[in-house]
Amino acid sequence: MPDSLATIADFIRYTYSRLNSGQAYFGHGSDNSWDESVHLVLQSLSLPWDFAAELWSCRLTADERNKVLGNINARVEQRIPLAYLTRQAWFLGHCFYVDERVLIPRSPIAELIENHFMPWRTEEAPTRILDLCTGSGCIGIACALEFEQAQVDLLDVSKEALTVAKINVDRFELNDRVTLICSDVFSGLSQEREGSYDIIVSNPPYVDADDYASMPDEYQKEPALGLVAGEDGLLIVRRILSEGARYLKDDGFMVVEVGNSWEALEEAYPDFPFTWIEFERGGHGVFIIHASELKSRAW
Repeated sequence: MPDSLATIADFIRYTYSRLNSGQAYFGHGSDNSWDESVHLVLQSLSLPWDFAAELWSCRLTADERNKVLGNINARVEQRIPLAYLTRQAWFLGHCFYVDERVLIPRSPIAELIENHFMPWRTEEAPTRILDLCTGSGCIGIACALEFEQAQVDLLDVSKEALTVAKINVDRFELNDRVTLICSDVFSGLSQEREGSYDIIVSNPPYVDADDYASMPDEYQKEPALGLVAGEDGLLIVRRILSEGARYLKDDGFMVVEVGNSWEALEEAYPDFPFTWIEFERGGHGVFIIHASELKSRAW
């Protein structure tokens, strides 16, 4: 390690150079090398993201220097996303535990939750919400934090993902309102859940085979089970559409993210009334559809 690297500022500058020269890809929390450099160094040192810049002249201990350098090397040379190195990811202002068993939270659905799903829901607050394909649990837990009277079910086919989600449920002390269920789409739900949900929200696997093959190395570090959904990316979404109405209240609705597969979805269901959301902070490929529209179709 160069002796010239001593302060927080030194390591941020050094990280910035390494990320640029190593042509790292950004898409798991940061969208540029400077922000990623600041986050990597501060998070490696267990410092807050808004740690005062005037204190960046503080010198690191030998152990701290080794830890930061190890994370820099893993990020650049092995292409491991920062969230996996620091075991944390932010979603709607909350810090979630993540590791290689789950996707790294980055869904624009956060903006819908922040706005309480207005103007698409009724004035009455939801009492039961389902987060389908929950992964780390970030979407469902964020819903539980925004709607303090709601019961929230977190479903995932991966038991490993649910183990991570349980860590986050415990972290936010939500065991009295949030239930984890191992389920292949809706198959693990009991009959009593039929017709019970005000909102079903899902960020399911939706990456098609071609897109997955061309993804940067950083995305290959995430579990393929949470990304890939057949040749056209619609393997899971088709099941959500055909089975979802059964579990919605009559005035309920469904929010589903399909990302770049939105065009394939429109082609597969050309006469279906998808409402595509426009986001103020970026993001695309998220639709809302009401129970009445789902139930009017013969699946």
